[in-house]
Amino acid sequence: MVETRVGVVGIIIEELESAVMVNQILHESADKIVGRMGIPYREKGISVISVIVDGTVDELSAMTGRLGKIKGVTVKSALTKK
Repeated sequence: MVETRVGVVGIIIEELESAVMVNQILHESADKIVGRMGIPYREKGISVISVIVDGTVDELSAMTGRLGKIKGVTVKSALTKK
């Protein structure tokens, strides 16, 4: 059995037109997402998304790597050690 990790992925979207691409990647990764909360911070013109994930290190790294390549998007993640 392949070992999976639970973690949290924090996403900050500073260019709101990039939200479409972020949502597409999250949709494609739906089988690894346990829960998601998105907050539009209108006063600052940004959106903040926190995503709880459960997947292999390779799957989660691929997802966060794709997200991090999007213009105006910052991504940070933390995973369980086991």
